[in-house]
Amino acid sequence: MITFTVYGEPVAQGRPRASTINGQVRMYDPAKSKDFKKYVKLVASQHRPSQLITGPISMKVEIFKPSLKSFSKKKALAAERGELRPLTKPDVDNYVKGVKDALKSVIWKDDSQVVDLHIGKWYSENPRIEITIEEIGGSQNE
Repeated sequence: MITFTVYGEPVAQGRPRASTINGQVRMYDPAKSKDFKKYVKLVASQHRPSQLITGPISMKVEIFKPSLKSFSKKKALAAERGELRPLTKPDVDNYVKGVKDALKSVIWKDDSQVVDLHIGKWYSENPRIEITIEEIGGSQNE
């Protein structure tokens, strides 16, 4: 099992951008998404296995967004206890897309190996993403 925490405000995967150079369309990640992926990759590299995981993977991602400044003290306390959850955008899957992209070739060979995924989104005074990765059985190639 591999567990690590990426501290700082979580960044959701942005929509790909396009530019045209000499009549060729080039797609690229927005700078904020690209920088966040680099940061996740750096943190994950400190927990990398001796060999890339090649079999099926179970992954748990817990996203802790910063509490809103508009919260009253009572609301902020409820949010910190997990009684008040974020219903705002971005969607949880957009956070996970960037994380999965960053972990490719660091923890596992390909994103398609993630066959079991659990995601949660909370508020916290300490914004972060907590990631737990577990290999399911032995390595398989199908």
